[in-house]
Amino acid sequence: MVNIRSLDPSASPLDYYGAELRRLREGAGLNQAQLGAIVFCTASLVGQIETAKKVPTREFSERIDAALMTGGFFTRLVGLVLRSQLPSWFQEYAEMEAKAAYISTYQSQMVYGLLQTEEYARAVLSVEQTDRLEKMLAGRMERQRILRREQPPVVCVVLDEAVLHREIGGREVMRAQLERLLSFVDEPWVQVQVLPNAVGEHPGLEGSFNLLRFENDPDLFYCERYDSGHMTVNSRVIRERSIGYARLQAMAVSPKDSAELIARVMEERYGPGAVA
Repeated sequence: MVNIRSLDPSASPLDYYGAELRRLREGAGLNQAQLGAIVFCTASLVGQIETAKKVPTREFSERIDAALMTGGFFTRLVGLVLRSQLPSWFQEYAEMEAKAAYISTYQSQMVYGLLQTEEYARAVLSVEQTDRLEKMLAGRMERQRILRREQPPVVCVVLDEAVLHREIGGREVMRAQLERLLSFVDEPWVQVQVLPNAVGEHPGLEGSFNLLRFENDPDLFYCERYDSGHMTVNSRVIRERSIGYARLQAMAVSPKDSAELIARVMEERYGPGAVA
């Protein structure tokens, strides 16, 4: 059955995408089933996207552009749609993250979002985002596109060792996530270091934080709490946190030794012979 739910195109980027998809499909004289056949998906999926019930993927958008000859309209629009699925309080940070030339982050609880596998991210988000899980997941995966740019940002990550041992999503998910971290070993623009449990007190005890540097804009500090994020360009805060981050890097093991530690935990804790 064709879904004819009306949309307000101004309500959100997702609603605008759906309304435009319907308008251009109908203008091409195609029903949902016919368009679905052209782009290798079901009529139901086309209908769900047209009614803003499902978030389109980048691949779907590229196929729609080719099918309806829209000159890349949906491919350009889908980035905005996916970013809009992030929590409203996080969207401004995500926009700044996408513009950054250098990203430095300390993570005490979980792997940094840019380096998460899809299944690890799904497990993290499923704790409290069950109603919007797929939309939130799509937004998080979209953030990672900046790592595939021709000139990606330099990303320096310090992970608390506890992150490696915190089993999120089960053994297979954790093993794949640690493999993902190891995949960056030979990437010159990504540096991953582990802060050992043995260091005791350290400058990151107050929680995770990020520092962003830009080519032409002031540095930015970001941290978040339960349901809100805090950003500032205050020079005193930037100076203090930059010094703190430098100390964290000095206290962490080297990138090479960190890779060896990650590989060891991956095998001993999440490998086939690991004891439950």
